[in-house]
Formats: sequence, structure tokens, C-alpha cells
Amino acid sequence: MKKVSIILLSIALLTSCVDSLDDYNIDQKKAGVVTAETLYSAALKNLTDIVTTPSVNSNNLRLYVQHWTTTTYLDEPRYIMTSRTIPQAFWDALYRDVLADLKEARRIIEADQFILPNVKNNQLAQIGILEVYSWSVLVNSFGDIPYSEALDINNSLPEYEDAHTIYLDLLDRLDVALGLLNTTPAAPYTIGFGGGDLLYNGKTNPISFWVKFGNSLKLKLAMVIADIPADAARVSKAVTEATRDNGEFLMKANADNARFPYINDAPNNNPVATNTNSLFTSRQDFLPSNTIIDQMNSTSDPRRSAWFTLWVATPPEGQPAPPGVYKGGTYGQTNTPVTQFSRLSARIIAPTAEALLVDYSEVEFLLAEAVERNLIAGDAAVHYNNAITASLSYWGVAGGDITAFLAQPAVAYATAPGDWKDKIGTQKWLALFNRGYDAWVEWRRLDAPALVPPTVTNQTYIIPKRLIYPVIEQQVNGANRNAAVDKLEGGQDVAAVRLFWDAE
Repeated sequence: MKKVSIILLSIALLTSCVDSLDDYNIDQKKAGVVTAETLYSAALKNLTDIVTTPSVNSNNLRLYVQHWTTTTYLDEPRYIMTSRTIPQAFWDALYRDVLADLKEARRIIEADQFILPNVKNNQLAQIGILEVYSWSVLVNSFGDIPYSEALDINNSLPEYEDAHTIYLDLLDRLDVALGLLNTTPAAPYTIGFGGGDLLYNGKTNPISFWVKFGNSLKLKLAMVIADIPADAARVSKAVTEATRDNGEFLMKANADNARFPYINDAPNNNPVATNTNSLFTSRQDFLPSNTIIDQMNSTSDPRRSAWFTLWVATPPEGQPAPPGVYKGGTYGQTNTPVTQFSRLSARIIAPTAEALLVDYSEVEFLLAEAVERNLIAGDAAVHYNNAITASLSYWGVAGGDITAFLAQPAVAYATAPGDWKDKIGTQKWLALFNRGYDAWVEWRRLDAPALVPPTVTNQTYIIPKRLIYPVIEQQVNGANRNAAVDKLEGGQDVAAVRLFWDAE
């Protein structure tokens, strides 16, 4: 009887500590509640990862703009999107891994009544800026997408909305976010997400950098739609607001760049390293393309040593090795053996290489363009030179070499070939090396440089102007996806169709 009593008492003590047997199923090693800061940081990393990765399974945009090419696997530089689930991976990363986390982080913050009002506003503004950035990537890549009905767990069949309408709404949302930012010097008002802000944490008054990031993004988004006559007033207003007070609230130096600091260890290393560095992968299929290296060789571009290795030909027996040269792989063709070409530099494939979401060089190129479009006063050549200088400085080029580069007739604004779109577009395409998404947007927008698809017998290729919709959308959300396809030119879901802002 004594033993029975002890057993019953033990059971009573155990069960009195829990409300139900379900409590025994809690994994003590995993968080049961996720904080807004954690969700925000995860979303920021996932956003940076998807626009930065060169994975052939999710982001081939470096190949589309001919910054890179491949050696033996040729589907990607020949624009075949269906041999792998590329659009699906890109789509899922932005909806599921970025926007859904940002939405939940916003919900948690809005419900928290104990956050100081200015801190809450800064956090909501940081979320808002990243949301606008993420939605713009989706619109600029696919066109019409699920938007206001997306991310609703109770609606598995969201309607696709007009890309142009979404884009204008994003500018409104960005204005709301910018209006929430508070740069009051006294702590804690400037904190925002603090350590969770992986872009500007550690800066003095990090929110002031978010003001520059947000306004630079506003200028960038406005210029994307600058060729649409109906949007002329909207573009002018956005550019005027972003550049107010002589650009005081824009990025003004490389120190202002929206940079994501990767670390040495997986899974938090730069995804370029994951796909190219022998420390992480045995696949050595990527090469710098002859398209970009030939362009840079023609002007002895001093960034070559930062981006590429020298290739040295094997000398005849008994002869000294010839000088090294920069030699790119022939774009879209088999390039074997890989030892016959320059490779990506150690700096490019380093696990700790930082990634950029917006940088100062971009801002100066946008300002040069804004002058040419008569949206702001100023000297386009000055902004153009500032942009190139910012890019070369970022990559460690010395001041004297920058001056010499800018003085070349093929580079100088007054003498470089073509109209302003050619001049700005070509140099911007170079400055955006290793940033496939941004380079793809700018190439489609400015139509420079003149990229030529690979030539293959009995095959005609067209450089993609958009990503096709994921196959799963056709299977699961078919009616809404089909309605969006019907609006595309020719009523077909193909990559050759231009988006609404991509003028002929």
C-alpha cells in the first residue's frame, strides 16, 4: 500500500505542473515564441541571400546580364527556366522567407504596447522599407503578382494585381515608412532594431542611415518608371522629394551603402562563396564572361584585378611564361578546360564578402540620369564621374588610377560613345558587377550595353525581360495566374515579354 501511495503521489506532482498532456510535447530546445527582431533579421538575411546568390536553382541573373558565364552546364546562360525550378525558388524566397516574416514582425510590434513610440515607429519604418524593396523585386521580375490578397493564410488563391498599380502603391508605402523615421539624437529613439539591424548596427545614429537608404530607394524606384508618360508628374514629385536639400537625405559616400555583412561560417556566409568557393562546393562551373572582360580590357579598367584572376598561357618548353591577361569564357558556350580562362577573384568568392542592396555609386548614376531627364538641375557629367569614382574607390582603386580612367575618351562623359543612356548604362552595368538583379533591371531600363544572346545552330535565344511564373502557381492558383498571363503581350507566359516600365 505504501508503494502504491508513493507512485500516486509522484504522478500527482508531475501532472500538477502542467495544464494538459500537450505540454509534454514542447521541445525545450526550440523557441516557442519568435521575437519581432528575430523575424526582421531573418527576413533581411533571406532578402539579401536571394538577390545575391548565383545558385543555378534560384537566381541566374548574373548570367542574363553576361557578367558571368558557365563552363559545361549551358541551360542557364541560354535562358532555359524550366529545367530547374528557378522562378519557383525566387518567388518562394521572397513571399515565404521575406515578406511573411516581415508581416509577422509588424504584427508583433504593432501589438506591443510597451515599446517607446519613437522606437516603434523606427522599427515599423525599417520593416516598411524592406517590404517595399521586396515587393519591387517581385514586380520587376515577374510583372503582375499577388499583392493585397497575398500572405493571407485564409486565402490560398490570391488574385494577381496590376504591376503598374502595385508599383505606384509601393511609392506611397515608402513615403509612409520614411515619414515614421525619427533621428532624434537622444537614445533610445535612434535605436530601431538595434542589434537586429544587420545593415547599419554599430553606426552612430543608425536611423539617419535608414533615412538615406529609404530616400535612395525612392529615387531608384522613381527612375524605373521614368519612361512612362502618364507617370511623369509622379516621377518628378518623387525625385524632387528624394533629392531635397541638395541631396542631404541621399547616400553621399560609400560609408552610407546598405551593406549586409556576411560571416565566415555556413549558413551565414555569402551565398556567392557557397556556389563558387571550393571550401563549400566541388562545382567550379562559373567564369567571368568574355562580354564584361573584353569591355574592361578595352579601357584597362582597374577593377579587373579586384574581380578576376589573371590567366597565364602555358609557354613553349624552355620558354618563360608570358604576361598574364584577363580572359573571359565565351558567353553561352562550352568553356573547357576551365584552366584556359580567368576565374573569379578571391575577394569575390570570399565567405565574408559583403552584399549590397543599394550603394552610393547607384545614387550618383541616378542623379546623372535625373539631370539628363530634366528632373533636377545640375551637371550630369559631375554625377557620372562621382558614380564611377565611388565604384572604383569601393574596390580599392587608387586616386591617380581613377583620374586616368575617367580621362579616357571611351569613358569621359563628353566623348564616350552613344547617347546618355549608352554612357550611363554601360558604366552602371560595370559598376553593378556581381549584383545580377540590379544589373538586370538597369540593362532592361536603359538598353545599354548592347548584349548579344549566344549563337547556337538552329536556335534563337532572347535575353529574358521577365521571369516566367512558377509552375506550381499554374497548378494551384491557375485561374488567377491565367488571368495575369492573358494580360501579357501575346497572352503567353514567356520571358521575352517586356514589363510595363520597359520601353522599346
